[in-house]
Amino acid sequence: MRKTVIGITVVGKDREGIVAAFTNFVFEKGGNIEKVNQNVIKGLFGMYLEVSFTKQVDVKKFDSEIQALAKKEKMDVSTHHETTSEKNIALFVTKEPLCLETILNAAKNKSLKGNISVIVGTEKTLEVIAKKAKIPFIAVEEKTQEQSEEKIIEICKKYDVDLIVLARYMRILTPNFVWRYPNRIINIHPSLLPAFPGALAYAQAYERGTKIVGVTSHYVTENLDQGPIIFQDSFKVDPNDTLEEIKTKGQQLEAQTLLKAVKMHLENKLEVRWRKVHIKSK
Repeated sequence: MRKTVIGITVVGKDREGIVAAFTNFVFEKGGNIEKVNQNVIKGLFGMYLEVSFTKQVDVKKFDSEIQALAKKEKMDVSTHHETTSEKNIALFVTKEPLCLETILNAAKNKSLKGNISVIVGTEKTLEVIAKKAKIPFIAVEEKTQEQSEEKIIEICKKYDVDLIVLARYMRILTPNFVWRYPNRIINIHPSLLPAFPGALAYAQAYERGTKIVGVTSHYVTENLDQGPIIFQDSFKVDPNDTLEEIKTKGQQLEAQTLLKAVKMHLENKLEVRWRKVHIKSK
């Protein structure tokens, strides 16, 4: 019999009894816990449960009842159901257009198995591209990270976002946001991680005179640039290449590698086990 799988994220102020409250709820409903991951950072609690049901389950009733429990426990809870229907994608951007344009072109050409429902920017530089593609663009320019993430969380809920793609999004996301989308935020980094983390990867590679420069697509975790690696690719560097020439080559490869990772995720071909990404054989 085909089983129903539900992902549950729980985020809120840490205190005793939270894990038991939600695991007991699952057991009472006849569910089995297949994955559990929890963490606490500076008093903030985050937990991801992946649960399965071999018997038929009323998903709407389950969602309603777990929200009642969330209210009682004063936690922010969301559920995610894997379906064969088209997933909603949010693209997060800043200034660099190439990754955004590459993904939009793939969607336009019907080679992307998903619906780009919203584009979120840290500023309005790329709004014109979104307008041309007839996709809602929302600039989140709040002064503090906490205010920004509150707004982004509401945007993602409004557009029922399944996958978040960081298309050269130049802002660090905190655990309060990342924990809500486990293995559903994909980033592109301009180096072969774990080497050269941070924003100035090309400059570091140029200064060190590296012979190969690469890019890494990875899932985002609370640890900067340390999430499970999806794909990596590289290109050779000539000693006479300027920093700008390296950046140009790198940005083109970033777009291609990010698109490849996004496509594979949307086609349900990626699975994370023990912090490693495995490509499903079927």
